[in-house]
Amino acid sequence: MSDLPRKAVTRTAKLAALPLGFAGRATWGIGKRIGGKSAEIVARELQQRTAEQLFKVLGELKGGAMKFGQALSVFESALPEEVAGPYRAALTRLQEAAPPMPTATVHGVLAECLGEDWRELFADFEDRPSAAASIGQVHRAVWHDGRRVAVKVQYPGAGEALLSDLTQLSRFARLLGPLVPGMDVKPLITELRDRVAEELDYGLEAEAQRRHAEEFAHDPDVVVPGVVHHGERVLVTEWIDGTPLSDVIAEGTSEERDRAGQLLARFLFSGPARTGLLHADPHPGNFRFLADADGGKPRLGVLDFGTVDRLPGGLPPTIGLCLRLALDGEADAVYRLLCEEGFVRESIELDPDAVLEYLLPVIGPAAEEEFTFTRGWMRSQAARIADIRSPAYQLGKQLNLPPSYLLIHRVTLSTIGVLCQLDATVRLREELDAWLPGFPCTGTGTGQKAGAGAGAGEGGEAAPGGSGAPRGANDPLSADDPLSAGA
Repeated sequence: MSDLPRKAVTRTAKLAALPLGFAGRATWGIGKRIGGKSAEIVARELQQRTAEQLFKVLGELKGGAMKFGQALSVFESALPEEVAGPYRAALTRLQEAAPPMPTATVHGVLAECLGEDWRELFADFEDRPSAAASIGQVHRAVWHDGRRVAVKVQYPGAGEALLSDLTQLSRFARLLGPLVPGMDVKPLITELRDRVAEELDYGLEAEAQRRHAEEFAHDPDVVVPGVVHHGERVLVTEWIDGTPLSDVIAEGTSEERDRAGQLLARFLFSGPARTGLLHADPHPGNFRFLADADGGKPRLGVLDFGTVDRLPGGLPPTIGLCLRLALDGEADAVYRLLCEEGFVRESIELDPDAVLEYLLPVIGPAAEEEFTFTRGWMRSQAARIADIRSPAYQLGKQLNLPPSYLLIHRVTLSTIGVLCQLDATVRLREELDAWLPGFPCTGTGTGQKAGAGAGAGEGGEAAPGGSGAPRGANDPLSADDPLSAGA
């Protein structure tokens, strides 16, 4: 068996079987209805069976199929508990592991990228992978100077598999819609496909990871492994130990979950301000919870920078300003900003008060000193937007998401999904005040100098929890995409 099921006909056949299975279950559902079961019960059974088949196939295929499964898995919180419960374990497996490629294939890639004498670079190398993901797997090793390292090796044929899978998935994207109420799956697949070239380029990944590692080198809250060496399809980084975030979700204490959630929110908003890059793959498999041996507060280890968004000025000030105005009840000003940024097309005219009413439940966490993100809250938001009888559904269909905001929107929504999985109580407003341009309502915050670097406060003071580097010292970076070793 080769490293990856990459023959197009084999992969296509597996994916093509998904919609056929969906159709078969729909017929089964009609039979159940005729037999007397209620529409609601039948719908939930169909959703559960569909999800089980989908994630089984995605996990087996790796490539773009698994990448899509990982992206989708963070929205598990939006599903009814009766449906989400039975396959939550399968989603966790998608986030953390996949079948490994043969040892001979791994050695072949290492020889091709690092040279035939690649073993001389390592004092020790474990053939058994410690983690596997959509386009590569990670091995523990010891660098020749004694440092513990993680060696990420890309699957041969990963590029072709990614493109083939995502193209095939896009053909029946509408059938996947019921899995995540309120979410349009097709734009997610399109965006993943558009970023294939970036994710496959370990040189871009190494450059972006170096940028984060340097910026967060002395940070008390966030740890990013340094880059040791890289080739075209091999990336060697420092190894970090820690508990996978999926384990914290499953069995962490409330204190651990709250701490992990706070740091996740902090990294989401501080990263663009400090590095000019947005880590764009926030599923639990890319984070580690690091306990402090000296009794200090646990830290968040961040892995896998394979996909990033370049934001030289940090997050757009319009986001923070619009959020602040919405919380202040300024419906007309919010509507005007949304029109200017392209969220409302010129041919559409909406009631500003209705738009504000649509937004307020979603942005509620930013209004509170602290907010507990729960699966129940996530499900209520998804149901409100997905119910075709609700005003929110009708209004949402008329809004537009400009391409420049697509990745930011997905990352934010995905992060909120993880916070809900954690059931974390988070001081979100504190992070917005510290890092989101346009949001603070006082002269001491980041938003008062939207033209300055994102996160720049008056006088360039150091940010809370930061490394001491001036906020706003985020010069543009032409790099893109890191994935972390140790993943």
